[in-house]
Amino acid sequence: MPEPTAAPEDDPIRFGLDDFRRMMDALPMCIILHDAQTKSILWANPSACQVLGFTLEELLPLKAPDMSRQSHEYRREIGRKWLHDATLHGSNMVEWCYRAKNGEEILSEAIATLVPLTERDVIMVQFRNIAREEQIRREMKKLESRLKEFMQDSDEGVAVLRPDGGIEYLSDAGRKLLGVRPGQNPPKNFVAQCLPDSQEELQELLTLALPDAISFPLRYRIARKDGLVRWHHAVCRYIEIENDLKGHLLHFHDITDQVEAEEARRRDQAALEYLARHNAMGEMATAIAHELSQPLAAIRNFLEGSVLRLNHSEALREQAGQIIWGLESAGRQVDHAAAIIKSVREYVVKLEQSEGLIDLNEVLAEVRWFIEMRAAEGRVQLEVQASEEALVVSCEKVLIGQVILNLAFNAIEEMSHFPENQRRVCISLARKDQQALLTVADEGRGIDAGHRERLFDGFFSSKVSGNGIGLALCKNIIARHRGDIWAQPAQVRGTRFCFTLPLVQRHN
Repeated sequence: MPEPTAAPEDDPIRFGLDDFRRMMDALPMCIILHDAQTKSILWANPSACQVLGFTLEELLPLKAPDMSRQSHEYRREIGRKWLHDATLHGSNMVEWCYRAKNGEEILSEAIATLVPLTERDVIMVQFRNIAREEQIRREMKKLESRLKEFMQDSDEGVAVLRPDGGIEYLSDAGRKLLGVRPGQNPPKNFVAQCLPDSQEELQELLTLALPDAISFPLRYRIARKDGLVRWHHAVCRYIEIENDLKGHLLHFHDITDQVEAEEARRRDQAALEYLARHNAMGEMATAIAHELSQPLAAIRNFLEGSVLRLNHSEALREQAGQIIWGLESAGRQVDHAAAIIKSVREYVVKLEQSEGLIDLNEVLAEVRWFIEMRAAEGRVQLEVQASEEALVVSCEKVLIGQVILNLAFNAIEEMSHFPENQRRVCISLARKDQQALLTVADEGRGIDAGHRERLFDGFFSSKVSGNGIGLALCKNIIARHRGDIWAQPAQVRGTRFCFTLPLVQRHN
């Protein structure tokens, strides 16, 4: 007998009925066979029996109501129609809720397919449990609804931009921020909407936002669709979401009010500094007018006396010494007036002075002459204690000098309410940790505790005729120099006005 030859590799494998049955039994997909005519159950694979909890013998006599959820959409006629449509069209898919033997409901995606067999036509129903998928879908829908509600009134826009600045995605809040009305198309390019001074910077920053890079902030001006020019603050980073959306993610919001408020504060600051400098000039002009009146009057007297003597020519030889003395005395008074003018000129020569490093002792020394003059007018005993060590601070000399003048003049004016022998004001400088501390102490009536908290507020004053602008200016100037200013009761009586400025370490 000849030996059997091997079948060629391209010959189809021939399966028997038992082979197909074993393959059907091994399928994890649940399968139930129905008669195409009667719709009765003919067979079910082990997976279907296991999921439904019935044996094959228990499953065969069952009808739709026996193995479906008890609700209107799963009644028997609906099930039969679903199977009948499969016989007419070859296939039909439906969402069906099966009920297991233990009562557990199994939401399934079921596909009915007409399969012609040799003996009869059958409908093969394949179903799988989609309860978990349906739960996830409902949760996602709920999450989407929540996010939509949460973002409905948000003032932060979201945009995804292409590298050229084109808009890939724009949220509803983003449309509002760009001035896009309902039904109106948004701008095609985000960068193109920015003003020229912002376009180049924004485009450069977009090119720097690479994958895995951290978010970075930016600020820009943009012209909205409705013509308004607004300031935006944004953070940007590069994203790639499941190959669906990629580009530069931009979270942005309108900060126009904030920018305008900052500009207003800068203008107010400049106005206050302007007022402070010119207030200093006014104080000094008054001092000059008072102080120069006496030396100039003396010069006039000396010169007039010299002229009278010169008019008597016969006595010229005998009185030469007196004439020379008179002229020299006049010269000394002129020098005195020149020194006064030079002192004032050096103090206010540069109204727009920039901040620089200076020893606070030097500032106190420069304004000391004006304080001493005011104290002498008010018959106030003045004590000035400079620091033995240099107190180097970064400041605008004119402004800090004006703060010292304001505090000192206020203290001297306060002492006018007391007898001359009780009028004392002390100004001292000292180091306190890493700060320079200046104190102006009077022995006056003091200030109520409730008023001390409001002393440096604008337009508050304990004076009957004062408007409080002096102390408000002092607070503004000291805060500008990163310092602090306050008032506290003196040890015996009166008030101590203090301010501190951070010290600067000089490097050799």
